[in-house]
Amino acid sequence: MPTNKDAEMRYRIIDRCLSNRLRKYTIYDLVDEVNRQLLDLQGKTVSKRTIQKDLEELTFRPYCAPIESYKGPSRMHYIHYADDSYSLYNNDLSVKEVQTLQSVIDMLGRFRGSTTHAWLEEVLSNLEYRFGIKSDTKLVIAFEENEQLQGLEHLSNLIDATLHHQAIELAYEPYGKTKRICPVHPYFMKQYNGRWFLLGLNSEKRRIETYALDRIKEVKSLAEEFIPNEGIDFGAYFEHIVGISVPYDSLEPIELILRFSEKRFPYVSSKPIHASQKLLSTPCTISISVIPTPELTQQIFSFGPDVEVLAPESFRSEIAEKIKATYNLYQTV
Repeated sequence: MPTNKDAEMRYRIIDRCLSNRLRKYTIYDLVDEVNRQLLDLQGKTVSKRTIQKDLEELTFRPYCAPIESYKGPSRMHYIHYADDSYSLYNNDLSVKEVQTLQSVIDMLGRFRGSTTHAWLEEVLSNLEYRFGIKSDTKLVIAFEENEQLQGLEHLSNLIDATLHHQAIELAYEPYGKTKRICPVHPYFMKQYNGRWFLLGLNSEKRRIETYALDRIKEVKSLAEEFIPNEGIDFGAYFEHIVGISVPYDSLEPIELILRFSEKRFPYVSSKPIHASQKLLSTPCTISISVIPTPELTQQIFSFGPDVEVLAPESFRSEIAEKIKATYNLYQTV
């Protein structure tokens, strides 16, 4: 293989050109295409002589690429692989797949330069280097993010610990409580409502706990052996949950029936509250199969007077009591 990264980058670009049966390349076309991509990827270009040497080198061992030159109708000499199926790097990506990969790199590329997404830099660099694709600097997609949110400086380390099965020690300070030290074996990370959460086994309490990143004060590696996740499918874990809070006690989901105002109903029907949402025969009414959580209550209150809880009666009464408490607050003004 190439003795340096610059040469390998050129070889990969040349390989894509010579294996492309949809276009013919002269030596001048090759030079233009290589320099176009190098300018985007590395900010520099090479000479025609360099490309000629590259082509010559690729025909020798260990490459032995079947490169040949042939004369076209216009008496121009074109260069391609004699074997139509040959590719030096066995790149099986189709044109459509390359376009999709380009879109992914473009979307992820907007997070570059952020300390909270430093782990993406290596991923993007490897993709660009492997496939010769550079992210587009024009912003056409925007994601919701809050750069002032506390704890984001831990995101990269927590992702690494989760991926590499590294036990960690968290200095964790819940709202209104004293800071505590938690030995955690990280299993899963989830984002909800603009906040990041880590789920893992607390080896002292022997149970899965959820840690909000904005309440994590410090992260340290632990020398103890990692305890693997042996049986928790986090897809099923959140199956009946709106939000992030899974009760420690096993609870059965309830069939929650909600009636919305006519003006709000189209939004709820097009953006379901939960994956189990069903439209009922009664106008503007839905049902969802969920386990009650604080986030579910917050979601219902976010609709204000545009929603009414019809069933079950116990949950309807709970919401009614909270509404009364809120109403009483305004009576004291």
